[in-house]
Amino acid sequence: MVNLVGLDIKTMEEKLASYVKQKFRVKQIHEWIYHKQVSSFMEMSNLPLKLRQELTDNFVIGDIRVKDKQISADGTKKFLLKFPDGALTEAVLMKYEHGVSICLSTQVGCKMGCVFCSSGEDGFVRNLSKAEIIEQFWAIQRITKERIKNVVIMGMGEPLDNYDNVLDFIRFVNDEQTYNIGIRNITLSTSGLAPQIYKLAEEELGITLALSLHASNQGKRQKIMPISKSYPIKEVIDACRYYCDKTKRRITIEYALINNFNDSDKDAFELANLLSGLLCHINLIPLNDSLSEHGFVKSSDERVKSFQKVLQKIGFKTTIRRELGSDIDAACGQLKKRNI
Repeated sequence: MVNLVGLDIKTMEEKLASYVKQKFRVKQIHEWIYHKQVSSFMEMSNLPLKLRQELTDNFVIGDIRVKDKQISADGTKKFLLKFPDGALTEAVLMKYEHGVSICLSTQVGCKMGCVFCSSGEDGFVRNLSKAEIIEQFWAIQRITKERIKNVVIMGMGEPLDNYDNVLDFIRFVNDEQTYNIGIRNITLSTSGLAPQIYKLAEEELGITLALSLHASNQGKRQKIMPISKSYPIKEVIDACRYYCDKTKRRITIEYALINNFNDSDKDAFELANLLSGLLCHINLIPLNDSLSEHGFVKSSDERVKSFQKVLQKIGFKTTIRRELGSDIDAACGQLKKRNI
């Protein structure tokens, strides 16, 4: 049966053409799915009963299934999601003062192989379709009844490695007929696929680009992020400069601090030199304790603050990320396709 979640009105009209002859009925169905978050045609009370039955017999509202939900002590909620082909992915709902945010996955597994990230431990399986990315949003908002204000595309997978589906998803949730998420409330995180960063700049969407940098020079970055062998650090930063120039948007630099590896004051000065003149905000990320099994230890609070102080004195806006959901493996770098 055809799944209607993930379809815009025009496509929905085409799929429903044999059953729904009046366009206003399609609009009603569209509103029930995206604005009222129903999962059953029988709940669509302004549709004739006969039509509701026909739709029930031939279509579905959502193929995704929530197989597990964990709630952190800080209120963060992590969902293990299963698609009809058995593929598993995870998504996270977080509450901030500025509103509710959702962190979505774009792939099952990941190809990038960053040594401090769990998402690629079991390898790459496949890309998620536009509809599957949308379904994560739809299902979690429906279940939690939370009004999601911000979308963070930095769950499992490299978003720019699934470029077309991710861009289609962004345009979909930004559409006022679906979720009307402000374009500036959407953040996309990349490990540094330089050609795709240039391509994204040309879209002129104005979303916030976040670069997972995590090192201040090529040698160190290459040790922890294999992608740096294909796209050296200078090439990636140049692409980010182009993105800022083209979109007039400040980017976020994500930097996970690893004890005795990339957290010295010398590293901070080197990072400042690398980013000199770049319109950016630096987000320092305390490494998750769960990654110690890979030989990485988080920097001390004193070292993190010292690193921040160096950057701030030079003139960079620098914050220390508040890590949410680490007790349920829902923080940065902890999402993975678990077995069930």
